[in-house]
Amino acid sequence: MAVGNRKRTGRGKSRKAALRAVRSDGSRVSLYEEVTARIISQLEAGIYPWAQPWSSAAALPGLPRNAISGRAYSGINVLILWGAVIDGGFASQDWLTFKQALAAGGCVRKGERGQTIFYADRFTPESGHEQGNDGKESGEKPSIPFLKRFTVFNAAQCDGLPQRLSADLTPLPERELHHAAEALIKATGADFRTGGARAYYSPSDDHVQVPPQPAFPAQIDYYRTALHELGHWTGHGSRLGRDQSGRFGSAAYAREELCAELASAFLCAALGIVPSVRHADYLGSWLTVLRADSRAIFKAASQASKAADYLLAFVDQSRLEGAA
Repeated sequence: MAVGNRKRTGRGKSRKAALRAVRSDGSRVSLYEEVTARIISQLEAGIYPWAQPWSSAAALPGLPRNAISGRAYSGINVLILWGAVIDGGFASQDWLTFKQALAAGGCVRKGERGQTIFYADRFTPESGHEQGNDGKESGEKPSIPFLKRFTVFNAAQCDGLPQRLSADLTPLPERELHHAAEALIKATGADFRTGGARAYYSPSDDHVQVPPQPAFPAQIDYYRTALHELGHWTGHGSRLGRDQSGRFGSAAYAREELCAELASAFLCAALGIVPSVRHADYLGSWLTVLRADSRAIFKAASQASKAADYLLAFVDQSRLEGAA
């Protein structure tokens, strides 16, 4: 049965009742409305630049390493391999190629899938006809930058490796879990992937990807980001069916971003999450695009309310099934 056909339950109604606050005059106001009003007041104070709330993590402890050389990986490879450790539930941060596993006397288990990592290098051609940089004025041959790709496997995906390769495990930086948010992410059943240096939702193959949590200096912002992308996920044609066809910079794109970020703000409020990155900082970057429509944020807030309710209903349904 399609998720969109899920019946409303009594538990869902009680959650709606919980998402209510009381005005000073005794009337009731939706928590969503309260969050929206607060964000609007922040936006009216000026446009704020949005800063990516995660880093390349190259300087943090607990880095993945090559099992044979012991050399730590850096840059984007850290995020790719941390994500793979989290998703795979691996105890080790040691990685090696298929050939390295064989040379060490072991092997990669049949059916295991590797991770693609990248290595930047430069190539100096034999002749000087190829285009490149460096050395034109000094008389040196120009060098051409290129990117190598390697497939590596975690030591936990291999059999027969010498004990020395796994005796000194490099621990993954500890995750600061928010159990309610973790339960919501799991309950949706979304194709939720961890790793890489980008956070996005792909409508074409219907999956969410978020950088690994240890890459966020304030780890609670991982959940703000994850909930933003799940906000986009609700807009798929099989769910709430929003227009997600807009290109970057277009009004349609901006409206969808407003919806997803407001949904994230609503969900954070409902789950008791206080991220250190203010939602207004992100929304402010789209305000200029939407100035032609003075009601754009209110329209987005209405869609975001539906998206937040849609996601919270998964947790309610999961609890009901667990109690059955």
